[in-house]
Amino acid sequence: MFEPYFGFSAAPFQLSPDPSFFYGSRGHKRAHAYLQYGLYQSEGFIVLTGEVGAGKTTLIRSLLRELDSNKVVATQLVSTQLDADSLLRAVATAFGIAVRDKDKAAVLAQLEAYLLGLVQEDRKALLIVDEAQNLAPAAVEELRMLSNFQVGNRALLQSFLVGQPQLRDLMRSPSMQQLRQRVIAAYHLGPLDQDETRAYIEHRLKHVGWQRDPIFEDDAFPAIHAHTGGVPRRINTLCTRLLLAAFLSEKHAIAGADVDHVIAELSEEFGEAITTNGGTDAREEPANLVALEKRVVGVEKAMNITVNLLRQFMRTREAAHTHKVS
Repeated sequence: MFEPYFGFSAAPFQLSPDPSFFYGSRGHKRAHAYLQYGLYQSEGFIVLTGEVGAGKTTLIRSLLRELDSNKVVATQLVSTQLDADSLLRAVATAFGIAVRDKDKAAVLAQLEAYLLGLVQEDRKALLIVDEAQNLAPAAVEELRMLSNFQVGNRALLQSFLVGQPQLRDLMRSPSMQQLRQRVIAAYHLGPLDQDETRAYIEHRLKHVGWQRDPIFEDDAFPAIHAHTGGVPRRINTLCTRLLLAAFLSEKHAIAGADVDHVIAELSEEFGEAITTNGGTDAREEPANLVALEKRVVGVEKAMNITVNLLRQFMRTREAAHTHKVS
């Protein structure tokens, strides 16, 4: 694609979470500190929330890379509308416990025995539940019951609940009062500010060997921030399109006007305006973040199609050139 054109070693703005690209904004550093605090406490719940694309998964994966497997056994569970019984079985399975054809009592007994075994090895157990906003209240209550497992004064299981802002609403509900008493820290991961947006973009570019090709003009960064609201995944999506547009136009500089042009293209592709002000000027007020986020999946699919076409074109051109030379 455009990586060889700009001399990149890899795609700088891929959408899939990669902890090697982790950027420690003020918010991300604070969230990371809360998670580390939870590990130190080794009990109760840490709740981490944030908008879609805020960088929660990348943050979690970055934390997991730091853990010593000889001291912490960590497993991650992605919640998909699990009921209480299914969640219990999913937790046991995530820790490698065979639960097929076992009733609930047997599953609980096996799970407790496993956790006790870790204590005897002087190891901690960490359960990370992603997309926790999808959990049914009964499933959340099941997690709370698991937090009752302990030996002496030591809890057997530490849990992180990670999810979208709806998780905060779930936690505030009256039925969650007992769980709230087990929460030792909670943090909401917000978007990047304008300066952090610039630092984030340059951080990812430098990670793949950027030598200021292309040059991002000073007015490009405020435009990118305005159109993405400082949400990392949206920044990735927009910057990938900007690099692709620069490559196709054989340009080595990206300015604010280029950002506006790509946003206009996105609006045409998906048949809607992206601004909240009637579409008069994308910079007059922040972009409609919800509308732009809905485009992420579609844009990624469109990008994959474009990339495949470009690669096919490059292979054809190289083959033709080789044949001509020979």
